[in-house]
Amino acid sequence: MSLSNGRAYLAIPGPSVMPDAVLRAMHRASPNIYEGELHDLTASLIPDLQAVARTKAQVAIYIGNGHAAWEASLTNILSRGDTVLVLATGRFCIGWGEVAAGLGARVETLNFGESAPIDLDKVAEYLAGDKTHRIKAVLAVHVDTSTSVKNDIPGLRAVLDDLAHPALLCVDCIASLGCDRFEMDAWGVDLMVAGCQKGLMTPAGLSFVWFNEKADAARGDCVTSYWDWRPRAAPAQYYQYFYGTAPTHHLYGLRAALDMIIAEGLDNVFARHATLAQTIWAAFDRWSVQGPLHLNIADPAQRSHAVTSAGVGSPLGDDLRRWCEHRCGLTLGIGLGRTPTDAYFRIGHMGHVNPPMILGALATIDAGLKALKIPHGRGALEAASSVIAAA
Repeated sequence: MSLSNGRAYLAIPGPSVMPDAVLRAMHRASPNIYEGELHDLTASLIPDLQAVARTKAQVAIYIGNGHAAWEASLTNILSRGDTVLVLATGRFCIGWGEVAAGLGARVETLNFGESAPIDLDKVAEYLAGDKTHRIKAVLAVHVDTSTSVKNDIPGLRAVLDDLAHPALLCVDCIASLGCDRFEMDAWGVDLMVAGCQKGLMTPAGLSFVWFNEKADAARGDCVTSYWDWRPRAAPAQYYQYFYGTAPTHHLYGLRAALDMIIAEGLDNVFARHATLAQTIWAAFDRWSVQGPLHLNIADPAQRSHAVTSAGVGSPLGDDLRRWCEHRCGLTLGIGLGRTPTDAYFRIGHMGHVNPPMILGALATIDAGLKALKIPHGRGALEAASSVIAAA
């Protein structure tokens, strides 16, 4: 018997739950794209996108997913034959490096595995060996969606500064923006990419590149008319924001989402995500006392507040996911980029989430563990609710 009738809960790490206010804002006839309200609305997005990233850097909007932002960022800073250093802590920084290779760059990779953050000492040692400064850009992911590791971006900036290495610090914040605290200017990030479908709570289709003067000055020969960020960031005519027709309905949705973030206050958004993440971790602490279930990242300081990756052994990851979805209407994320995939699952807790949603997801997982007779420790729901009570 399925109990999944009613509103399903999409607890994957993006696209995240879409607020009703965002969906209502998008449910409208197509606007005039040549003048009027849409032009004013688009201009209003720029300072708020800068505020969410905590930066005065310029921002360019692209019609596309996170992979589009990867390509847009790299085409503006690279020439064919340039070298980039990829700091891999999961599937996604490797993917960014693959885009660089496709543009004709030389890619060097330091891989720190799938359960640990960037080792800053190893990065320092590697960069210290780059006496000729062949490395033009260092690519890192703030939060890797596949592993849920959170990397020390200020620490990475300090490594570059201590070595007086001129490489651009480029950071992927697709999973973390609007969830985990991120400070582009204070942390010395030169270039940052994100998408709209996670912490920004808008249906997938928009991506963003923030870039400072140093990144803009690094302009190489890979840039094309479509990916060029300069006219998008400082358009002389409206169409240049998007190099063509605007993504009209996504802009209305994004405006509503940013309004929600502003109304809550960004520091409060960060605090809410931190509390809900700790609620999930408390449940896992009890479950993992007995049986195979465990969090992928051992150190809480290195865990994302937006996504949690867990291992339970093959094929139990897929078994648990399918039970939760088909019996109860809770959709969990797959073990993306992991081997074997069916040994892992992920919980997305980003954007438009609150205690009833998180506690409900945890209770459903708890029921699934019982139904599938997966050994686990007891008291997970008591521990989770205690975090909410204390908050």
